[in-house]
Amino acid sequence: MMETFLISKSKFSLVFVSILMMSVAFGQTKIEGIHYQTKKPVSVEIKDGKIVCIEPLDKLTDEKHAYYIAPGLFDNQVNGYAGVSFTFSGKNFTVEGIKKVTQELWNRGVTSYLATVVTSSQEKLLKNFSILNKAKNDTSLLGSLAGFHLEGPYISSIEGFRGSHLPEYIRNPNWNEFMAIYKASGRNITTVTIAPELNGAIDFIRRCTEKGITVALGHLDASKEIIDEAVLNGAKTCTHLGNGCANMINRHQNPLWPQLANDQLMISIICDGFHLRDEEIATFYKVKGTEKTIITSDVTCFAGLPPGKYKDDDGETIELTKEGMLRYPVQKVLYGSATPITRGIVKIMNVTGCTLGDAIRMASTNPASLYGFTDRGKIVPGKRADLILFTIGEKELNIKRTYVNGILVFDAIKQ
Repeated sequence: MMETFLISKSKFSLVFVSILMMSVAFGQTKIEGIHYQTKKPVSVEIKDGKIVCIEPLDKLTDEKHAYYIAPGLFDNQVNGYAGVSFTFSGKNFTVEGIKKVTQELWNRGVTSYLATVVTSSQEKLLKNFSILNKAKNDTSLLGSLAGFHLEGPYISSIEGFRGSHLPEYIRNPNWNEFMAIYKASGRNITTVTIAPELNGAIDFIRRCTEKGITVALGHLDASKEIIDEAVLNGAKTCTHLGNGCANMINRHQNPLWPQLANDQLMISIICDGFHLRDEEIATFYKVKGTEKTIITSDVTCFAGLPPGKYKDDDGETIELTKEGMLRYPVQKVLYGSATPITRGIVKIMNVTGCTLGDAIRMASTNPASLYGFTDRGKIVPGKRADLILFTIGEKELNIKRTYVNGILVFDAIKQ
């Protein structure tokens, strides 16, 4: 379906954010498009980076170029992009490299994200979160680097459940150690993924919750009793449910059922066509529904690179297939994703029959709400003007324009 939009009072196309900020910050503009929920034409008025009002229209000014308009996407698990890794470090992991990742995400409609660092040595965690914190304070990112996600090192060390996390760095929770990491991050760690069966994990979950850090369960091999206890102590969601799980599990006693059965837990799922089968996506969605589901990408530094075999920081071979699958041959498991969240949106619509409005809620509104970012994730007056204009392709959303805080940061529309 081809849909439309028009921007009036637009005096710019994408160049550099610094130039855009000088030329349009504190300006006022109106954007027309097909509302992602109502499917009706609307005009969204923006002033000083905020949404001022939304007005219904009888028709679009330019009906030949109709685009959907929706809040910008919020990806809660971004490990890197286009050769820049938030874990591996390397020469590209700099503030400029993080800016590059952010622009790549803007090009794909992601206006907010959590930079994700996975299981590593304490030295590397301190160093990497310090670099991320420096980048977060860079005004040219326009607040898109919303916070950080620490995935590990407090996860299961069992083969399969640990996924591609390096076993030599997996360990039990240590509050003093974590506080050092938290301080290095500028106290910007928004969420932590943990296996609740580890020694000290329940107390760790409680203390994180008391500090306002969202606790996610992931890479776990826990019983129903432990999972329920984790929820009682503050755990709120599950990281990429169905992944970070051994290939062979007991059909009755495994960590999947209790996570699905606990009504208080949200879930995030990777809908890239590789991490979960269609019937898994459909089942998870039927159990949790739109309000308890988050679409994530788990995208890595290999996204945007050509197919081939690559080496990570530790010399491990990672393979990116021509189909877009990213795998870790040694463990015979996936190695994160090379696919942006825009594909996950269309995938879940095709598999479940959910509406575009539902899919956008799972990829924008829900994560913003879960992590306490009340200034974004919806098209309502007073929210940040983080907006995307797009059509719906066969496999993914086709992003036409992206606005962050009212500033045009990506433009694929032919003028």
